[in-house]
Amino acid sequence: MKEKPLICSYYFPNWHVDARNETIHGKGWTEWRVTHYATPRFEGHKQPKHPLRGYEDEADPAVMERKIADAASHGIDAFIFDWYYFKDGSYRERCLQEGFLPARNCADLKFALMWANHDPIYSHPGSYRTPAPPLWGDIGKTTPETFLHCTDHCIRHYFNQPNYLRIDGKLYFSIFQPSRMIRDLGGEQTARLLFDDFRARVAAAGLGEVILDSNLYCWDRWQDEDLDDRIRRAGFDMTSLYNWGGQGGFPTMEYADWFEKNKTFAAEITKRLSVPFNPVVSTGWDVSPRTVQSDMFEKVGYPFDTVVVNNTPERFEQAFRHYLRFACSENSSARMVHLACWNEWTEGSYLEPCEEYGYARLEAVRRVVDELRTF
Repeated sequence: MKEKPLICSYYFPNWHVDARNETIHGKGWTEWRVTHYATPRFEGHKQPKHPLRGYEDEADPAVMERKIADAASHGIDAFIFDWYYFKDGSYRERCLQEGFLPARNCADLKFALMWANHDPIYSHPGSYRTPAPPLWGDIGKTTPETFLHCTDHCIRHYFNQPNYLRIDGKLYFSIFQPSRMIRDLGGEQTARLLFDDFRARVAAAGLGEVILDSNLYCWDRWQDEDLDDRIRRAGFDMTSLYNWGGQGGFPTMEYADWFEKNKTFAAEITKRLSVPFNPVVSTGWDVSPRTVQSDMFEKVGYPFDTVVVNNTPERFEQAFRHYLRFACSENSSARMVHLACWNEWTEGSYLEPCEEYGYARLEAVRRVVDELRTF
């Protein structure tokens, strides 16, 4: 019988004070200020969004204990942290090191890392121009030295944690922009050598093997016929998604229509790939809080983008049920179903309890997961 997939929620860690952010926005800044000062950009637009527990500090273990308890009690197996590491060190890491790991109930939830290897851009807020400039120069470029330092950091600080996520006994590690990393590292052959060396260092540390995942949409020419060959040559073991694509129309798109555009994608891409594909269920999309609120709101590029509306808990539950049933079927290779996202409030993508719906989205997750027992 096919093993049931893990339910893993992406976690966006920018709700604590970070020294890099303070150099841009001032002492004590967090992205909660962006959430708090969001305004309706068109008639009927629901902004700002309000977390049920207010603007909490995720680097506080007591705060993280509540998040862990909410996730674990509603059928979520793991948080996949968006994780940032540049040539001069880490970014947004206090959430994990000072909040999650010291939490008294940390063992109740697995965790893993998705290396967000992209240039941080100035989008807090983004002005009426595109593209937004990168912050801190070219530090987002992954050199071989950066790759070595980053993966050594993971081995020392995270992979040895007893609740680090494993699949088939192997440590799960994801890369957000695989094609960019391959280019940054000097091409496919060099990247493969570095990936293999990474696996060897993990084994030498007595930590076993690694499952290397990649974000499908961040492969160059991901629709080309040779995609599967490129994934395998680079040494990736599976592929996933961070969010649905295909937001159409402006200023709004119905969540039901967004779901319909993505409904068959998992089945179609699974047939094309010889490595497992893990689908994602998106909770919503509204990046308008990351725009300058006094600018005009037109579709000129991120963060001036389509707003997905009517993403009710009931519609999310329908989408989650569809994808989980597919992932449990013999037609699927999935080992995980991703939920996007636990807490990306300024992208309109969150499961975390809010004033509008309370715990309704999390209760939807639990209902659908409980249905697995009847399969």
